[in-house]
Amino acid sequence: MSPNRTPKDGLTPREVAARRNGKVALICAVTFFGMVGAAYAAVPLYKLFCQATGFDGTVRKAVAKPTRILDRKVTIRFDANLRDLPWEFQTLQASQDVRIGDTGLAFFKVTNPTDKPQTGRALYNVVPESAGPYFQKLECFCFSNQTIQPHQTVEFPVVYFVDPKFADDPETQGKNEITLSYTFFPAVEDAKKAKVAAEAPPRIVEPLGGAPSRGL
Repeated sequence: MSPNRTPKDGLTPREVAARRNGKVALICAVTFFGMVGAAYAAVPLYKLFCQATGFDGTVRKAVAKPTRILDRKVTIRFDANLRDLPWEFQTLQASQDVRIGDTGLAFFKVTNPTDKPQTGRALYNVVPESAGPYFQKLECFCFSNQTIQPHQTVEFPVVYFVDPKFADDPETQGKNEITLSYTFFPAVEDAKKAKVAAEAPPRIVEPLGGAPSRGL
């Protein structure tokens, strides 16, 4: 046997080192791509987690209003923002005072001043973040894409309430203001959906059978 070969598998020390380095490189590559995949998966999973728990100031969607209404009131302030959309987006009320557990109704107005239909999607959060688990919505325009026709103005309703547990949480006790903030971003649609949206008649939103209210 050659003195340069190991008795175990007949490989030279250089070949053993090369095989070991190859295994290390393979492990590093698998780890890298696994981390990249986990990062991409973490975005939708984190979003679902936040919507389910109200973590990080994310507003939760409720299916029914509370059965308990407190005498204590909180002031809800409203904020509207745009990112990379040539729209006009504003609130129809600066703030509302609502009793904890009671439902509130607010309106946001969007205008598309361009000559082409455009589709956006609204993201939202509340401040302070500790109010996220307790500020919940029964009706909201943020759970789907919204297509606004050329020169069309649409008023979107938001039906919301503050869960009575807000008054019992040590982190929210003494907090009397909550800010609900929306930001419209361009929505990504495929060509077929964009064509259908462009040919669709203007959408007229008249929720709850009435005209927008400036307050409750």
